[in-house]
Amino acid sequence: MSVHVAAVDASERRGGWTTDIDRRLAILESPVRAVLEPYADALSDADRITLVPDAHYPFHPSTGMVTDPAVLGTIAAVLETRTDADIAVAGATDDRIAFDRAAGYLGYPSVLERFDATLVDLADEPRRNRVVSVPDQQLSVSVPERLLESAVVAVPSLRPTRDGPVAGGMRTLGRLAASVADADLTAIGTTRAIEPAFTVLDATTAYGGDPIAADTLVAGPTPQVDAIGSSLLGRSLEDDPVLRHTLDADEPAITVESADDAAVDLAALRRRLPDGELPPPDDTHPAVSTAYRLYAAVAGDAVPPQLEQRR
Repeated sequence: MSVHVAAVDASERRGGWTTDIDRRLAILESPVRAVLEPYADALSDADRITLVPDAHYPFHPSTGMVTDPAVLGTIAAVLETRTDADIAVAGATDDRIAFDRAAGYLGYPSVLERFDATLVDLADEPRRNRVVSVPDQQLSVSVPERLLESAVVAVPSLRPTRDGPVAGGMRTLGRLAASVADADLTAIGTTRAIEPAFTVLDATTAYGGDPIAADTLVAGPTPQVDAIGSSLLGRSLEDDPVLRHTLDADEPAITVESADDAAVDLAALRRRLPDGELPPPDDTHPAVSTAYRLYAAVAGDAVPPQLEQRR
């Protein structure tokens, strides 16, 4: 099974993260087009395409903890040239914050309004139960209808979960569904119910204890892309119950192919990624505070309430 990788031109960063969304979109256009090329034809007949990012409050894209809106915008722009499908970016309101407000903090609306893509709160969508096979049982998973009736592309960031394994596409999808099982089995069941078209891993900025400019995109079948992400973070596939139960031990090794002329040294990237925990859940990480205030000062966007209180 193959996955494709593309490099983002690090020289264009000029020292690191930039708040200039036009510049980020321009930098990403070529590598996003290259990494989508092997998979875009699979979406050519779709009526609906739903992009599912790693979007959770209150992290700024410069931390590597959430999907960069420029990556989503560039994917939408490329897909618009390949299909007439309606394109949406979907997330769900949770017990902390409404999805539209979280998306606003992340800068999604201001990017997506440039393209023919809409934001959808899946908490407002009807749900449907699907019974799927997971390890040792049949599991009923409650899934938003939109994810069952459209071609789904997961777009996670490269980061670990709080428990340690890679967040990845399967866990990103699993957070939008519900079942009586634990989070790992729900992620497996949700992925099998939805059957995503493919996953694009946003490793332009990654998090492994600290943010790092990883300047990489990975696309391919969801379990295989998650396995690559897990390897980059230095995690054992056998220690991850989602990957252990999803990847067939009899399958041939995952082949990594370059999607463009710029070769990506994944082994070197793995050595560069720090090994650490997520920012504390009840105390805003200093990187988050700094990034949000810088972004708000330049772009004129709102600063999350808890950051305002810490000034």
